[in-house]
Amino acid sequence: MRPDAGLIQALRAPIALNLQALRSLLGQNQLEPGVMADTKARPEAAPVAPWPAARGHGATGALALVGLAAAGGLGAVALLASGAGELAILGVLALLAVAGAFLVFGLLSGYLRLGDRMAEAEVVKTIADGLDSGLQIVNQQGTVLYRNRSLQRLTGRRAGRQATLEELFAGEPDSAQAFFRLNRAAERCDARDEEFYVRSALGGGPGGRWLRVGVRPFLAPAHRGAEGRLTLWHVADVTREKSREIETVSGLEATLAFYDSLPQGLFAVAPDGRIAHVNATLSQWLRLRPESGRAPTLLDIVPADGAALIRAAARTGPGRTTRLELDLLREDGRAFPAQLVCRGHGPTGIISVLVLDRSEELTRATAHAHTEMRLTRIFQSAPFGIATADADGRIATANAAFMRMFAVEGRGVPSTVAGIVPAGEEETSRELAKALDRAVAGRAGVAPIEVFFGAQQELARRIYVSALPAGPRGRAGAVLYALDATEQKALELKFAQSHKMEAVGKLAGGVAHDFNNVLTAIIGFSDLLLQTHRQTDPSYRDIMNIKSSANRAAGLVRQLLAFSRRQTLLPEVLELGEALTDLAPLINRSLGETIELKIMPGRDLWYIKADKTQLTQVIINLAVNAKDAMPDGGCLAIRTRNVSERESLKHAGQGMAAGEYVLIEVEDTGVGMTEEVIVKIFEPFFTTKDVGKGTGLGLSTVYGIVKQTGGYVFADSEVGKGTTFRVYLPRHIVENEDEIAQPREKKKEATRDLTGSGRVLLVEDEDVVRNFAARALSRQGYEVLEAGTGVEALEVVAREKGKIDIVVSDVIMPEMDGPTLLKELRKTIPGLKFIFVSGYPDDAFKKSLDENEAYSFLPKPFTLPQLAAKVKEQLEG
Repeated sequence: MRPDAGLIQALRAPIALNLQALRSLLGQNQLEPGVMADTKARPEAAPVAPWPAARGHGATGALALVGLAAAGGLGAVALLASGAGELAILGVLALLAVAGAFLVFGLLSGYLRLGDRMAEAEVVKTIADGLDSGLQIVNQQGTVLYRNRSLQRLTGRRAGRQATLEELFAGEPDSAQAFFRLNRAAERCDARDEEFYVRSALGGGPGGRWLRVGVRPFLAPAHRGAEGRLTLWHVADVTREKSREIETVSGLEATLAFYDSLPQGLFAVAPDGRIAHVNATLSQWLRLRPESGRAPTLLDIVPADGAALIRAAARTGPGRTTRLELDLLREDGRAFPAQLVCRGHGPTGIISVLVLDRSEELTRATAHAHTEMRLTRIFQSAPFGIATADADGRIATANAAFMRMFAVEGRGVPSTVAGIVPAGEEETSRELAKALDRAVAGRAGVAPIEVFFGAQQELARRIYVSALPAGPRGRAGAVLYALDATEQKALELKFAQSHKMEAVGKLAGGVAHDFNNVLTAIIGFSDLLLQTHRQTDPSYRDIMNIKSSANRAAGLVRQLLAFSRRQTLLPEVLELGEALTDLAPLINRSLGETIELKIMPGRDLWYIKADKTQLTQVIINLAVNAKDAMPDGGCLAIRTRNVSERESLKHAGQGMAAGEYVLIEVEDTGVGMTEEVIVKIFEPFFTTKDVGKGTGLGLSTVYGIVKQTGGYVFADSEVGKGTTFRVYLPRHIVENEDEIAQPREKKKEATRDLTGSGRVLLVEDEDVVRNFAARALSRQGYEVLEAGTGVEALEVVAREKGKIDIVVSDVIMPEMDGPTLLKELRKTIPGLKFIFVSGYPDDAFKKSLDENEAYSFLPKPFTLPQLAAKVKEQLEG
């Protein structure tokens, strides 16, 4: 029998009621704080989703009971559906309803308790409210989600609402700017901290506070299927910390003031040699004047050897003091006698030095003490090294120069004579030991011993060992004198290199002169043959090949003459900035597409006086050389600037004369060069390129042109990083504006009509050159008279009774040279036209002529049109 539907409905109603009451009770035990912020400050803000509550142990028990009740109800429904045990099921349902009612009343009355719990959010909120620092959480829209009690007390209330941080900090410039930076950082999701002083009272407390305000972005935990970016503002009162810091600084200033008032001098040296502190007493003694932007160094107040002595004394060990008798340097360059008490401070590397004024003591000292002190100072300030050693070879005393000379490898000063010699120099060690034994034995005539240091053995020391008389204890020793021979050795090498370059230059110049005569004949006769052959003639191409090869040979000869500084220069006053601008397109074409060119001319460059064509060749040669050093591409930088006379003194050791120069720097990022290659790069025919890819005359040409111009060229290189060539050209003082080179009008090449008339006396000792020149001028319509020497030329002039229009003469000839011939002819024919031809520049013979002598010059090798044009130009001029 199925139960009545109304009865079942009546039983279902209390069950549903009990479940609803239980669910309501459990809901009250959950923590859903909603919006944790005081939204009154921003009423327009949208509501924020509540933070999810954590499930405690009480919630677990309640869920278990609900599950049991639900399972019982489902079982009852199943039995009803089956139609079996209706009465039993009805009884069970009634019992469950009664149990549920008792459970509800027990929980409401407090007799039943499911378990105490607290949500994590509630715990965090409680802790945050108890902090002394202010906290505030803001969402992406700028809505304040949470503000702890400390921040509420700090900001206070305005117009019936909680004030904002912007209102709190906007009243003062410093805090307003800091808040603006913090706000910008929050918008960029960056963390930032600011410290600033707020003068207005905060939270009702005393006015004036130091605050540390920071922003930290973070992501909110997932809730209801969404995540958002939040920003945490942190406001901390750091007034107490700042007060302690100010007190510490004040104490430090008081300590420094105490040190300044001491009657003794005091200074501290940092590990890099910088003076960390100088007290007022020492500043007054040394007349020091503070220089803005530059920290003083130890070398500013102590000579170089004295500085080395102070550093060596500080290495004796932390806590140990060393007394030194040294002369300090005053600002006016005078010596200040002082006693220094030095102490090193171990790992920190700081050296503290106490300075005692010895000037009054020296005045009051007795004659003996004064002499002893003077000897001590002379010993310490000697420019060469002095040391004494006992019979066992232990070094007893050493002056500053000795310590500096033999501490070159980063080690301390050697304690024995044997330790002076670097490892691996057994032969030198044996020689020094023999010299020491000989000196201890009182024997004289010990030869000096040279000791070499450095990775390349570039540092040289020359040691003299002499006998030292026995002291009070009766033991003899030796005294060692050490001279720094590094500069002397370097000068010897430079002199040998210069002598070799000079010898090679003379040889190259002599060979070039002879070559020019030969090439003049080859080129000249080629021109004569070309006049008798048409371009369609098969021999025409062969003759052109001969002439082309001769011209190439002439180019090599010009390079040899440039190296030997015997080429003809046409100097003019130039401004390098304009010259480089004109050269830029040509340099770019020489470099190719894989190399970037950067030209950086200096401002207000001085004028120079140089041959523009030769200067162009210098820059092009250096650019091409840089290109070959960058096979995979790179950057070529050409810079120019003025060099003062003071700066030029830095290169005095390299043989550079003091003066004002204009510098051209050509720097590449190529493969670089080793030291062995750098010393040979300016030698002719030296090249690192493969066979057939270079003549080895490019850099030697640069060297010769720069030297002939009166300048200097140096190279610095590092393997793998590149090379820098520095060309120094002397400054030219412009006394007349007309000196400044104007853009030269291109001279008309040879006039088309080279024919002329007149009597030409041709004086040349080379038969082939004279034959060519005579035939060339005869073909142009001139009457040519020939002579092989200057004496023969005078005879021809006498025979012709002076009826000669122009003389074309070689310079160097047997019996009588060209300049002497000109002087003799001037005696009888004052207005005679005269042309010199030579393979040497006209500077080589100009000194032997009168100052205002009028003549023309044609360098060898020359072509037929050049010779004819020069003669016609002089006759018509």
